[in-house]
Amino acid sequence: MARDYSLANHAQDQKPQRWYRPPVDPQAIRELMKKSDSIALRDTIIWLGLMILCSGIGIALWPSWWSAPFWLIYGVLYGSASDSRWHECGHRTAFKTEWMNMVVYQIACFMLMRNPVTWRASHVRHHTDTVIVGRDPEIVAMRPPDLTRIGLNLFGLVDTYHLIKRMGLHASGKLHPDEATYVRPADHARVYRVARIWIGIYGAVIALCLWLGSVLPLMVIGLPRLYGAWHHVLTGLLQHLGLAENVSDHRLNTRTVLMNPISRFIYLNMNYHLEHHLFTMVPYYNLPKLHALIRHDTPAPDPSIIAAFRRLVPVLVKQLRNQEAVIIPPLPAGATPYGPDAEALRPHAV
Repeated sequence: MARDYSLANHAQDQKPQRWYRPPVDPQAIRELMKKSDSIALRDTIIWLGLMILCSGIGIALWPSWWSAPFWLIYGVLYGSASDSRWHECGHRTAFKTEWMNMVVYQIACFMLMRNPVTWRASHVRHHTDTVIVGRDPEIVAMRPPDLTRIGLNLFGLVDTYHLIKRMGLHASGKLHPDEATYVRPADHARVYRVARIWIGIYGAVIALCLWLGSVLPLMVIGLPRLYGAWHHVLTGLLQHLGLAENVSDHRLNTRTVLMNPISRFIYLNMNYHLEHHLFTMVPYYNLPKLHALIRHDTPAPDPSIIAAFRRLVPVLVKQLRNQEAVIIPPLPAGATPYGPDAEALRPHAV
């Protein structure tokens, strides 16, 4: 029987989470929490500059197949790199200057079709109740895992369908019942207003396509959410999937994966995901330093994306038959041991 992941059905489950944190010098963490406009601005200029360059070449070469490589690059920058920018600027940790965070956050939200109001509230809940069933609204794959849905989402098909439906719901002046459990009533009007503006923008893009008799405007705005989603889906699956649910130690439910420089740029170092969950206010450009600081008390990272999926996929297959199957990452010698949560998981460890 599938588990009940509905937030609305668990709205009264208010068990506070007391998360484990590695012992560390507070001054060292304060240093790592320092934000930099220059680093974030550099990365943002590269990101948006590459998008402008690739889309410009793609438009110039359209409809020739010579344009395809440029659309593929543009798609990843639009449909995947926007995910990490949404994330970091949503945390307000990318830039030191607040309005810069807000501008990039709004741009990334539009690219992803994620309402900036509901998704900020959703992500706060995700960090408060990480992979707690019935409390975390951002659990990517529920148990038993729907492998077909995961595959379709490599092209953004399922997520985008639901996001468009949600946009329409918001534009009609309503929230999803799960959203109502974490979005403040004072913010409801903002949710509806954003959705109506976005529908107007997408309507104008579609009208331009009809007027030109070409899908080209949608290749620039809208469709990259589909054809460029694969990178953020692959990296996002590695954040928590196959690890424990309903525990109070992020070392049991969040993984770090070492990645190549290109993926790290697209992903803004969120491959250091365990470090991010342990100390959420450390900016993305300081996560490698945080990783070095606490590695004595955290599981060794997977050495690559491929290695991480080699470890993950067999567990997902086993969860089709046994929902309790789980990975328990081994800790280095001398690390603080896992608590009672791990002992309950060990009979199901893979």
